[in-house]
Amino acid sequence: MDHMEVAVTQITSVEADADPGRRERKKQRTRDALFEAAMELFAAKGYDHTAVHEITDAVDVSERTFFRYFASKEDLVLSFVREGTAAFAEALAARPAQEEPLAAARNALQVSLREQSAGPQNLTSYLAVMRLIDSTPTLLAAYLRYIHEQDDKIIEVLARREGVDPVADRRPRVLAAVVGALVFLADRDWRAADTPDPDAMGATFDAYVDAVIPALSGHWDSGTETSSTTLPIARPSAT
Repeated sequence: MDHMEVAVTQITSVEADADPGRRERKKQRTRDALFEAAMELFAAKGYDHTAVHEITDAVDVSERTFFRYFASKEDLVLSFVREGTAAFAEALAARPAQEEPLAAARNALQVSLREQSAGPQNLTSYLAVMRLIDSTPTLLAAYLRYIHEQDDKIIEVLARREGVDPVADRRPRVLAAVVGALVFLADRDWRAADTPDPDAMGATFDAYVDAVIPALSGHWDSGTETSSTTLPIARPSAT
């Protein structure tokens, strides 16, 4: 490296240190570019037949750069899922204390859906990721394992909100399991309906929540599947 290159490198480093926001934006652009290039290659060649070096070649960065952002191809795909789970947990923790647990979960899901779907590209990416997971056995196994592991985080938030011990009290675990199952069902129906609208996903989740008590109580009557007054209803203005 000659003196001129050293000087340019030093100046660039000083500029980056002076503007941490700019540095973070650059890192995010690189991360987004790697994700988008990987998803395009997975769609064209298949997940199992795409190598990391092909992803980095498409973005014109080194494999070392890839591994600064993602531990593996699997980690890259699941990163989108992790962001959604983290957004839900944060929204749940931020709900007003006076909200009952199920109402808080319903409202938190609505908030996290709006945040995650801010912009058509995010929604398109989510649908592409879920299609890839559904069609790739190794990714599906990793996804299900990850979702199971994240139950502990939701249990912790629910228990803290209600001031109970999650070890001695089963209710946080029961509600976390119910919410997780209903999100899975709602997501499946929402994607099958081909209506890429986060409000439709929220409405589908609410419909499943409304069916919980009728499904568990008494005999089923085809004319009275659900009741909108049985469980707390999320308000459209939830923030």
